[in-house]
Amino acid sequence: LTQWIGGMGIIVLTVAIFPLLGIGGVELFVAEAPGPTSDKLHPRISETAKRLWFIYVGLTCTLAIVLRICGMSTYESICHAFTTMATGGFSTRNASMAAFPPLIQYVTVVFMFIAGINYTVIYFGLKGKMKRVWQSDEFRAYIGLVAFLTLLVSVQVHFLSDVGWEQAFRDSVFQIVSLITTTGFVSADYTSWSMGLTFIFFILLFVGACAGSTSGGIKIIRHLVFAKNSILEFKRIVHPRAIIPLRLNGQVVRRKIITHIIIFLLLYLSIFVVGSLVLTWMGLDFLTAIGATATSIGNVGPGIGKVGPVDNFAWLSAPIKLFLSLLMLLGRLEIFTILVLFTPYFWRTN
Repeated sequence: LTQWIGGMGIIVLTVAIFPLLGIGGVELFVAEAPGPTSDKLHPRISETAKRLWFIYVGLTCTLAIVLRICGMSTYESICHAFTTMATGGFSTRNASMAAFPPLIQYVTVVFMFIAGINYTVIYFGLKGKMKRVWQSDEFRAYIGLVAFLTLLVSVQVHFLSDVGWEQAFRDSVFQIVSLITTTGFVSADYTSWSMGLTFIFFILLFVGACAGSTSGGIKIIRHLVFAKNSILEFKRIVHPRAIIPLRLNGQVVRRKIITHIIIFLLLYLSIFVVGSLVLTWMGLDFLTAIGATATSIGNVGPGIGKVGPVDNFAWLSAPIKLFLSLLMLLGRLEIFTILVLFTPYFWRTN
């Protein structure tokens, strides 16, 4: 229940509240949405929040009913519906989703994927405005990334683990969607497949799904802006007199927003490096340290090393748990929000 309430709280903050406060959200929100940026859902925050809550509650109830029909108990279907739509990943079973049959895993994958979509995009999709949906560069990149990685990993799992195509596909798509959306459910031990695949899943800890969703992590929109800007900088070097604006969803992205995103990425990676060094100094081995840091700041759940998909954080010392809690808070509130709260200028102007 706490995960479910917190999930919608993040949606309302990023879509409705942050733009008013001007901390980390306003420029990013303008850059993030596909067309929802210009007209949002409703000019009044209260109406926007109501519509977001309606979608969130509706999807949660739908998932709970579907899980119940598929054979889950009423209690477990409600619990997993809460934590799936919130991309929280808490399960009633120690084995997580591996304890449930394939049909339930497939249903969970679909709703995890939906939970990783920008809620303004979901809103326009439900309204039948599919042109608005497909205008989103981030949404298309999200689908493409999941599809490409599922194909790549499925083939390798099939041949490396000597399992059938169906199980290879199911295990692959489940873990990929779970990590990208930062839900954190597990259905298989991806660290046992191969070092190459373990590296891919480690990288996924830094991706995140769409902005304006309940997922954590860096978010695909920031990766898109950074990648496009890097390509444009190369073109500007080749053609120094050319004026080549960066476009996202058909709109020009202001230089201020690009700078904001680059600074965010640098801060994120800096916190990751420092966090990993601190955990190593506190006694963790290198692999576990980088895995714990990456999964904590990204709010994912499973990592690599001794905090992998079949392990947990219970064995860690109290100081390490406190430090990881700080990283989780920084990551969940998008770093800038926390840092701004500690600046005198913010309190004087607000």
